[in-house]
Amino acid sequence: MTTPDDRLAYRLITGPDDDEFCRRVSEALADGYQLHGPPTLVAAGDRIIAGQALVRPPQSFVDAFPEHLRRMMGYP
Repeated sequence: MTTPDDRLAYRLITGPDDDEFCRRVSEALADGYQLHGPPTLVAAGDRIIAGQALVRPPQSFVDAFPEHLRRMMGYP
């Protein structure tokens, strides 16, 4: 896992709509990212490609939470 200072403020995760895509989004959420808008689905022939934007809240926003809630969100 990366440290909060190493993470990008914005990420767009894309890939086939499968368990691996869901795992990648779930890992980003566990790493402190938040969903940014709904997922996008695109038909590519006989495959469905999914996309999900994620953002990391600014540190000042995180600092507003009590310590126990920051730990629950994955922040030190």
